[in-house]
Amino acid sequence: MAVFNFSSLSPDVMLDAIESLGIYVESGLLPLNSYENRVYQFHDDNKVKYVTKFYRPQRWSLEQIQEEHDFALELADNELPFVAPLVIDGESLFEHQGYHFALYPCRGGRIFEVDNLDQLEWMGRFIGRIHAISEKSAFKHRLDINPQEFLVEAKSTILNSDFVPLSLQTPFETILEHVIIEAQGQFSKQKYIRLHGDCHAGNILWTDDGPHFVDLDDCRMGPAIQDLWMMLSGDRQQQLLQLDKLLCGYEEFNSFETSQLALIESLRTMRVVNYMAWLCKRWQDPAFPRNFPWFNTEKYWEQQILMLKEQMSALQQPPLSLLP
Repeated sequence: MAVFNFSSLSPDVMLDAIESLGIYVESGLLPLNSYENRVYQFHDDNKVKYVTKFYRPQRWSLEQIQEEHDFALELADNELPFVAPLVIDGESLFEHQGYHFALYPCRGGRIFEVDNLDQLEWMGRFIGRIHAISEKSAFKHRLDINPQEFLVEAKSTILNSDFVPLSLQTPFETILEHVIIEAQGQFSKQKYIRLHGDCHAGNILWTDDGPHFVDLDDCRMGPAIQDLWMMLSGDRQQQLLQLDKLLCGYEEFNSFETSQLALIESLRTMRVVNYMAWLCKRWQDPAFPRNFPWFNTEKYWEQQILMLKEQMSALQQPPLSLLP
């Protein structure tokens, strides 16, 4: 997986793949912001706009991708504003020359304003509705959110990558180990449900009718708080205000276990450590040096040491609580 790239996925291959479904591209393919997969927007000869996603081979199994599709279609069938894949002749996942791909209707919108309290309350209602549906059954093939993968295995990937400069290896490894021990000690496997999994502002588009999600590529089993904490920003008081708005909306449609608030900083730690490992694993894909030129530099790893120290401090603070 580390050495895979999309060099053989040429425009002609993609056009042939789309046309194999009886859809003819008129506009050309406009690349959209996606690093893990290859995603393009186009319109056909009837001026209908679509988005196509070509999945990175070896990342998810076909069963796992199909579960992603089935989850999106289930939520859409329950009148939740998800952009679900198109179903053509009973299928949503297609194959062409070894690449698997899907088609989606093109849906636009503006960026979600994480500091807008009205939008946060709306998002709370939205996610509460999602979780009320998602907790009715479990994924059979998708993975769960766990410290072993996101911390222990991620650490091994980073330290075996040879990207950390020799002069910084000791301080980096020392603080990374302390942070991982602290985060592991605080993480507890509470009730797990099907999640969006990567619920940040970039995956939420806003229209006059409200929010909609455009990506379920990272859906997993995990605690409900995973789909809420990434919308918190600013200092502790700001986060408490934002959290209050989110949960006010959420609990209109679903109950929330407040004990899960203690997981926020361990989940944040898992995300930042896994992100470093992800860049290490994907660096041989030509898209990554082009889009992340700062990664393979001494300054980057100096910043990661500082960030991990700050995260250690956050882990040692009392968890957020709405109780007086």
